[in-house]
Amino acid sequence: MKVSREQMAENRIRILDEAGRLFREKGFEAVTVAEVMKAAGLTHGGFYGHFASKDDLIAHALQRDLKASVAKTSDFRAFIDGYLSRAHRDNPGNGCPTAGLAAETRHEGLSARAAMTVGLREQIDHVSRLLPEGNDADRRRRAIGSWAAMVGAIILARAVDDASLSDEVLEQTRAWIDAGLDD
Repeated sequence: MKVSREQMAENRIRILDEAGRLFREKGFEAVTVAEVMKAAGLTHGGFYGHFASKDDLIAHALQRDLKASVAKTSDFRAFIDGYLSRAHRDNPGNGCPTAGLAAETRHEGLSARAAMTVGLREQIDHVSRLLPEGNDADRRRRAIGSWAAMVGAIILARAVDDASLSDEVLEQTRAWIDAGLDD
């Protein structure tokens, strides 16, 4: 049975959405193509009609997730509060792909690393635009520092088995960024 172009496009989006979620939850290596296709409600055999390889899927899913993850708010403090929250920390499958996959991406191919590079640039540019004051160079410096602190805080908060320490990492990172905004 032939699938329409519209259905092919919808299937590809489902595959990318499920792949992104699974990759953020488990990491690139722990997720199989068969698992992605099953989560998307499709057969494993249809995979190669959409992607050349798992590496190709990784690059496309990462690109899609990073583009979608650029903050939708124009309020930097609201962005910080949402990002450095328990809800974000505790839900990696629906969380930031940078925090979930940056360390793993360095082991991936050039196309995945290129997607991460574009995503990082877009996030830094967006955070820079959200910052209230300063010249372009100053806002960019603060955006890079703030974004690096936020991503690092989520990674560290997820890595420990001490809930109090995890909460403290989030709270103190938020306080440190807030203090920098008030300077």
